[in-house]
Amino acid sequence: MRRTRNLILMVAAAGILGGSVLVAKGLLGGEGGTGPLAGSFREAPTASPTPTGPTPEELAAIERAKRVKALDAALKKYASGRPEFSVAVLDRKTGETYAYRGDEKYETASVVKVQVLACLLLTAQDDGRRLTGAEKSLADKMIRYSDNDSTTSLFGKIGRYSGLTACNKRLGLTQTKVNSSWGLTRTTVKDQLKLLDQLVDDGSELSEASRTYAHKLMSTVAPDQDWGVPAVAKTGEEATVKNGWLQRSTESNLWIVNTVGQVTGDETDVSIAVLSHTNKTREAGIALVEKVGKLTRAHLKY
Repeated sequence: MRRTRNLILMVAAAGILGGSVLVAKGLLGGEGGTGPLAGSFREAPTASPTPTGPTPEELAAIERAKRVKALDAALKKYASGRPEFSVAVLDRKTGETYAYRGDEKYETASVVKVQVLACLLLTAQDDGRRLTGAEKSLADKMIRYSDNDSTTSLFGKIGRYSGLTACNKRLGLTQTKVNSSWGLTRTTVKDQLKLLDQLVDDGSELSEASRTYAHKLMSTVAPDQDWGVPAVAKTGEEATVKNGWLQRSTESNLWIVNTVGQVTGDETDVSIAVLSHTNKTREAGIALVEKVGKLTRAHLKY
């Protein structure tokens, strides 16, 4: 009977691992993946052959797979009849990553400004110096107020297309294609998670001082910029964010609306990226990316 019970659990585990990605940090598959599981899904956990039944780790893996399947279904249902979107989540406490349509490319709009900031900080580090007062003023306007003129100035300082492309390579962004019109840079939610990880990870190309500075800017955005990822945070948690929105004449004047950032608290340390386009209005796009972010939290229980 115990052997039969174990076989049933093995089949259940295999059957509930759906088409989304749920892998350990550093093993993200798909285009540009670098880990040993790149391009593949993690196999379902097999039940223990011992008389004692599945281990706690096996049972936890089965439960995680159930949550992933439920989230896949919820996002697929929500996506029906709505503008196209992708979402990815990295839970830094467990190292697990979830992605829905993770390899689809979208124009960044203003979320590219996080890349520009990271590149500016790397450039200063390479020169063995701190940011100048003028650079800080431009960076503050670029991130906290999403000022385009400041971004254009900093885009020039870092070497424009070639400079940002080189920085992206150092940051591990393999699915991001820079455009000389910086807001039309194309990226994926998977790459945005990699970028967000560079802003907080001790092994990052960015120094602790650079990461602290980026956090300061992204956690103090202007009130009219405080949407998207912050809507996922619970009372007492902190959120960082950079949003992007752009009405595109090439898409019948519909809207690109994107949000990237992090939610942290005593029990939470999560990076989130939601990219979308063909929204009828900016407001409708904001509602969409916030709903998608909340769905990930409700099902993944981070």
